[in-house]
Amino acid sequence: MIYDCIIIGGGIAGLQAAIQLGRYKHRVIIIDSNHGRSTLCRSYHNVLGYPDGISGQELRNIGTKQAKSLEVEFLIDKAVKVDKNKDHFEILTGMDDIILGKCLLIATGVMDRIPHIPNLFSCLGKSVYICPDCDGYEIKDKPALVIGSGNVGANMALILTYWTKDLIYINHEQKKIKDDLMNKLNNQHIQYIESPVKEVIVEGSQLKSLILTNGQKIVREHAFVAFGGNEVRSDLAKQLGVEMLENKHIVVNPRTKMTNVTGVWAAGDVVAHSEQVTIAMGDGSQSAIWIHKSLMGEEID
Repeated sequence: MIYDCIIIGGGIAGLQAAIQLGRYKHRVIIIDSNHGRSTLCRSYHNVLGYPDGISGQELRNIGTKQAKSLEVEFLIDKAVKVDKNKDHFEILTGMDDIILGKCLLIATGVMDRIPHIPNLFSCLGKSVYICPDCDGYEIKDKPALVIGSGNVGANMALILTYWTKDLIYINHEQKKIKDDLMNKLNNQHIQYIESPVKEVIVEGSQLKSLILTNGQKIVREHAFVAFGGNEVRSDLAKQLGVEMLENKHIVVNPRTKMTNVTGVWAAGDVVAHSEQVTIAMGDGSQSAIWIHKSLMGEEID
């Protein structure tokens, strides 16, 4: 059997595309390892309709149920190899399944690099945040921490001065900071500590304090993490010769979301844009519209 479209990645972009394609009555399969970025966040607060927040997992659960109601199929597996034949794409999975499709949507996303710090992950999206555009508002006029690495963490701390002036930057990985950034931290009166974090003290998903390896205890209830080196999951695109930027994000046509390879689309955080849930949703819908046009025989420029 050849599917009309294979979607690789069952996060927000992939699910939104699947729902749209399912409503077009196309035969669609999502291949997903269930280990995407949206599984980490306990609450998004900047999504229309959810003023009190919604977790990434809950959004995924809702989207999966909706897609299945439209007869979208799901395969919990990892796509490891892709080939383009004359009239279809062939996906080899980690469990040696071979999936065939007329076109391909890559929605594999990005995974943040967050070192293991005991209890930290339980707070993500609730009292510990990753994205200042999503969650800077959550620390408005509140004492906050940045737990990070070198220049990346320093830049995050400086960005957050828009929201609060009471900031501490903990250089967990103790990497060197450029002199000009250190001067800016000092000018903004951001306290700087160079020490690894031993553990995070929490109540449920609420940050309460940090214990550093030097024995110091810091009491704060809000923090951002900023380590850099995030994994852009575009390896499959590379196999197909898809155009990518130096940072490995996929380049797409801004209108159609199609890549430079005919029949291959990309959507969500793996594409070069602001990494936001709401943008991923829009990407998914937009790509599905043009995938449908392609399947109906319309030439996509």
